[in-house]
Amino acid sequence: MSVLVVGSVALDSVETPFGKADNVLGGSATFFSASASLLTAVQLVGVVGSDYPMDQLAPLAMRGVDLAGLECTEGESFRWRGRYRHDLNSAETLETRLGVFSHFRPKIPEQFRRAPFVFLGNIDPRLQLDVLRQVERPKLVACDTMNFWIESRRADLLELLAHVDILTLNDGEARQLTEEVNLVKAARWIMKHGPKHVIIKKGEHGAFMFSPSTVFYAPAYPLEEVFDPTGAGDAFAGGFIGYLARSGDLSEPNLKRAVVYGSAMGSFAVERFSIQRFLEIGRQEIAARVREFHRLVTFEEDLLA
Repeated sequence: MSVLVVGSVALDSVETPFGKADNVLGGSATFFSASASLLTAVQLVGVVGSDYPMDQLAPLAMRGVDLAGLECTEGESFRWRGRYRHDLNSAETLETRLGVFSHFRPKIPEQFRRAPFVFLGNIDPRLQLDVLRQVERPKLVACDTMNFWIESRRADLLELLAHVDILTLNDGEARQLTEEVNLVKAARWIMKHGPKHVIIKKGEHGAFMFSPSTVFYAPAYPLEEVFDPTGAGDAFAGGFIGYLARSGDLSEPNLKRAVVYGSAMGSFAVERFSIQRFLEIGRQEIAARVREFHRLVTFEEDLLA
């Protein structure tokens, strides 16, 4: 089954303690697509400027990312420049130039409107709501958000929550949205406002999936080298939704497997700058890493009498 993703397509310049990359592919929809397309077909909706190196998207198109919804308009593309110090969990934003993205109004092509799985990348919740008005009865809708929208568009975000099945956000955003320090209470607060499931990402400390009656945790994969954490959260979402779309199974056990696939794809993202690592791997590498996750968390029960 195909996945529709709506989000940013950007050019990033990133500096970490391990290197530097200038004007490389970035943006929420780009990272999501690079990850999810290793598992299923992807339909991308976004906007770029006339300066965007469209030829660099060719590997994604060859892999099955349909770019018919990528609008190219006159002007500068969205550009972000940031720096990570030794704490790789947070970036220092040095420059943000929205360019044509500041006027982005998603237009969902007719052939994309019946996509069974929809992921709303980190954009204005008013635009996320507009996307949902253009699609036709999707099987599952997931969305991401960030602190800026929580602060500036809270009412719109709360309206959006009533229409989505899964919300993904990091622990700081969960606390900001709910004003709850405890993440279990925060997740319950969010589920009361609409989503059936909440995924709270904790960077190098893994991810929690909260459901009405269960909590599932997947650790972060222990890597010897982390080059660039940019886009890891969107890569997680791509692996999570991509696996669900590939299997077509929304049962609780399969949702748990999808969290592990998301964690696996997030771990690949940080091994290179931009989306480079996703252009180097295939399903064999993904399967091997998922098996490693299984070994990482499996143990023999020894229940005390």
